Amino acid sequence: MRLGDGRVVPALAYGDLTGDPLPGETVLLNTTALERGLGTGGLALVVALPDRSDDALPAGPGGRPGHVVKARYTPLQTMVLGVDEQESPHHSLLCDADDLAGLPVVVADLHSALPAVVVGVHQERPGARVAYVMTDGGALPAAFSTTVATLRRTGALAACLTVGQAYGGDHEAVTVHSALLAARLVVGADLVVVAQGPGNLGTGTRWGFSGVVAGEAVNAAGTLGGRPVASLRVSQADPRARHRGVSHHSLTAYGRVALVPADVPVPRLRGEVGTLVSAQVDGLVEQTGGRLVRHDVEVDDLEPALRKSSVPLRTMGRSYDDDPASFLAAAAAGRHAASLL
Repeated sequence: MRLGDGRVVPALAYGDLTGDPLPGETVLLNTTALERGLGTGGLALVVALPDRSDDALPAGPGGRPGHVVKARYTPLQTMVLGVDEQESPHHSLLCDADDLAGLPVVVADLHSALPAVVVGVHQERPGARVAYVMTDGGALPAAFSTTVATLRRTGALAACLTVGQAYGGDHEAVTVHSALLAARLVVGADLVVVAQGPGNLGTGTRWGFSGVVAGEAVNAAGTLGGRPVASLRVSQADPRARHRGVSHHSLTAYGRVALVPADVPVPRLRGEVGTLVSAQVDGLVEQTGGRLVRHDVEVDDLEPALRKSSVPLRTMGRSYDDDPASFLAAAAAGRHAASLL
């Protein structure tokens, strides 16, 4: 997009909300993230096409079914059909649903863990039917994630379910609980991955980060009779001490927020990072009185599969070669969860 001062900036329009801009057309932009220089989401967003006539804009809900409002009470709120609401064909199936029957549920902090978890799953159990539950800690539109689009297109993911204020998945859900039940009963998933959408919020404080909800997702999976698998956020390259080895995000979410038993897959990493991660996990298990159960996972043979991932692997601006421990830890969680099938 070209601004009034002549600058050209990257911009994104969600055509289902605003319509698709045409060359030369005036658009109203939100440039807050662009001006702040954010990484994920650091672009202008099209808010409206002010010169469009009403008949050239996307149709409203009209007679379409659904009364679940996402991005509620914002100018771009959108109304969708919830997978479990009364007008849904799945309502009767989910009305009294209350049991995941041991369904493995991998919980991860960052969206960038998703493709690595999926690689680990399919390396262990080729053809496993995997569903992704996208929470609203990061991006709200599922369409923002090229990762999800690629994994769906290649068949590595069977479905995406968007939760809370997030929207645009194959199925919409109000809570993580209803999304997990829909993943099992509607999608027929063998295994589920729960993580926030692209982008995350952190303040450098003990509790001020969006990944706290990873602990709540563990609680949801365990409460419903699933098998929670806590994927560790690991780094051997992050310059911040609080994220070296096992990130404080994982230590807080799983050690303080999660209150039900869960498996903690630990990748067998070489060198100093392996020693550090092992000691940190031992401390985490001890802190929780054994509620978290450690499972050591071989990962040497996962490297070739990760390098062949259909989705380019990047986390916090770093590639696989920059920070292999990050992706090996996520793949280890996927491998362990698949071994439970």
